[in-house]
Amino acid sequence: MTQPWTHTTVLLNEAVEALFPDAATPASGTFVDATFGRGGHAREILARLAPEGRLIAFDKDVEAVAEAARITDARFSIRHQGFRELGQLPRASVAGLLMDLGISSPQIDNPARGFSFRFDGPLDMRMDTTRGESVAEWLATAEIQQIAEVIRDYGEERFAVQIAKAIDARRQERGPISTTTELAELVAGTVKTREQGQNPATRTFQALRIFINAELEELQQALDASLDVLQPNGRLAVISFHSLEDRIVKQFIAKHSKEVYDRRAPFAAPTVMKLRVLDRIKPSAAEVAGNKRSRSAILRVAERTAA
Repeated sequence: MTQPWTHTTVLLNEAVEALFPDAATPASGTFVDATFGRGGHAREILARLAPEGRLIAFDKDVEAVAEAARITDARFSIRHQGFRELGQLPRASVAGLLMDLGISSPQIDNPARGFSFRFDGPLDMRMDTTRGESVAEWLATAEIQQIAEVIRDYGEERFAVQIAKAIDARRQERGPISTTTELAELVAGTVKTREQGQNPATRTFQALRIFINAELEELQQALDASLDVLQPNGRLAVISFHSLEDRIVKQFIAKHSKEVYDRRAPFAAPTVMKLRVLDRIKPSAAEVAGNKRSRSAILRVAERTAA
């Protein structure tokens, strides 16, 4: 059965073009779509590959893997894994690597996934529903301090302590929270002020999703692995959607795009530069007008040096 939820790929042409230095010539190397989603970027990459080119995709979501199975191109393969597993690929084997971070529209819009406060559904939020603990299961047993730290650190929520205490009080009085509506209403009753136009539960839902999927830790592991799997002059393109992600990507590229001298050993050779900064791209006004979910996206592009 066809799902009613659709997904509009953000920065489609910009991200794919960033992977191909010579747009006029079909590429013959191995490329990686580290977050397949619903395959918008993957299909465009395949359209630019030579017959001997290859595209390897990763995704934790079983629904994304099912969507990938619809691609019958022999040059394409999908792995039901998170992109932290990039390091499994052969060293210096990848000509272009794309990471489109965050969640896809079908994940947000499907109430059964529990990602959104806009719909009533089970409080799940797992990218990979075949393993791990749901948000509801974690909230049922987590300490107040743990909950507060997660909401503060991953949601940048200034009312984190109050929300954590309210969650605990709710557990004591009526049992654990099990649905998205229950959590959204609890947060709305706790957070008395919020930016205009923003639901009071926005930051809490973001925090719990990031935490339960270990998104920032996985991103760091994938970025570290990219230095090993990218071949010289291989391209790295990363699309982030919130400040926590973008900060990690920005600092990673900055760290590896300069030579570092050890002040304690002034005559030692510097740590060689591993990346060359190429670009920072945001969606056009036209794209934002047509897809509001693209408005916070930032694409950062770098190239692996020969060192």
